Amino acid sequence: MSEPKDELLDHAYDGIREYDNPLPKWWLGIFYISIIFALIYIPYYLFLGGPSQEDEYAAEMAAAAASAPKVDAAGEDALEKIAADAGRVGEGKALFAVNCMPCHAADAGGLVGPNLTDDHWIHGGRLTDIARVISEGVPEKGMIAWKKQLSPAQIQSLTAFVRSLRGTKPAAPKPPEGEPFGG
Repeated sequence: MSEPKDELLDHAYDGIREYDNPLPKWWLGIFYISIIFALIYIPYYLFLGGPSQEDEYAAEMAAAAASAPKVDAAGEDALEKIAADAGRVGEGKALFAVNCMPCHAADAGGLVGPNLTDDHWIHGGRLTDIARVISEGVPEKGMIAWKKQLSPAQIQSLTAFVRSLRGTKPAAPKPPEGEPFGG
């Protein structure tokens, strides 16, 4: 097998002469494989109904939502039982002191965040509403989602403690915000 010979082309540019060298075989192999791949890929996704990026994204988001732990999955009744457990409320109090106090004040009267001791709630006053707000956060109001830092059990304990704050008298409470909730 003989090596292909370099051929000098008859043109020059600024004194530079060009050789006509054949492309390496590995490069030609990759080139031909990419053409074959395109001949299969394009018809499958454009004409034969292969899944679009939007379909794949929606499927992945649905799978992630299904696998995410739900803090209020047990429902209002289970959260009521947790709220009645003094040990879980105590755990929630400790979590509140570490995580919530900078925005809601030590007595929960509200600083940057709203007052948690009155009967007015911006995002709903049911236990499942409170658990959802703690878990998912309220980014437009500056509250982060705690679901990545706290376990579902910790969020439930924190929910029970926040519920126990209703009716307490903070030293300097913020005025009521949101809708009245009597439940």
